[in-house]
Amino acid sequence: MRIVLGLEYDGSHFCGWQGQPSGCSIQDTLEVALSRITRSNIQVITAGRTDAGVHATYQVVHFDTNAQRPFTAWVRGVNALLPKSMAVLWASKSLDSFHARYSATERCYLYLLLNHPVRAGLYHGKVGWFHLPLNLERMRGAAQILLGEHDFSAFRASDCQARSPVRNVTKLEIIQQGDIIAFEIRANAFLYHMVRNIIGSLVYVGKGKYPPQWMGELLESCDRNYAAPTFSATGLYLAGITYDPKWKLPCFIEPPLAAVLPRMFRARKK
Repeated sequence: MRIVLGLEYDGSHFCGWQGQPSGCSIQDTLEVALSRITRSNIQVITAGRTDAGVHATYQVVHFDTNAQRPFTAWVRGVNALLPKSMAVLWASKSLDSFHARYSATERCYLYLLLNHPVRAGLYHGKVGWFHLPLNLERMRGAAQILLGEHDFSAFRASDCQARSPVRNVTKLEIIQQGDIIAFEIRANAFLYHMVRNIIGSLVYVGKGKYPPQWMGELLESCDRNYAAPTFSATGLYLAGITYDPKWKLPCFIEPPLAAVLPRMFRARKK
């Protein structure tokens, strides 16, 4: 029997998604809880492996089990065994042909950036930070250049193991509320560190280091050495995974980007 779970988590105190010998990862923590519920060894497959410090508001995993449990056990039962910073949102039974990673048609990431002279205190770990003023329109102009199918080698980490650097970015929206700049990026898939490398390069454009058309030059170069350094992980959120309706999973409903900004971020005086 194949079970699919929707998750959310605060990645601040984990060493990333991928399982580690020390047991410090999100995968390790979830598998321990599921193994206790099923009384068997459970291994989960995820839609996207997030780095240390990266959060998720909508992550999807699947696992196989012969254990017959009510669906309340897969949600409330598992949550009772998880740390407070992690929760199962929903559970669903699916066909054995479903795969959390390979059946996904699109991923959505959000990046929340505090653009303020002083770093965050209360929201440390929940937002990225840049101290100089950023020009929103310049960044939006640069973002438009990245839309569509391109070779994203210039935004790919050197240790990325993807077979192809070609990805199709379907949306890159940037809005600002108060001192928080929110970036939403959607694509069929992402390369290792691709989102954080794009954010870093957009910040270079926003602070005036390069003009918006520099983003096109980066794409054409296919050279990671020309792009900005990898930006901080702390403001990054995996915010959605999209699947074909045939899988009959709980739908990922895309909220307006403004709705994901907590009200408490909207008023911070300089």
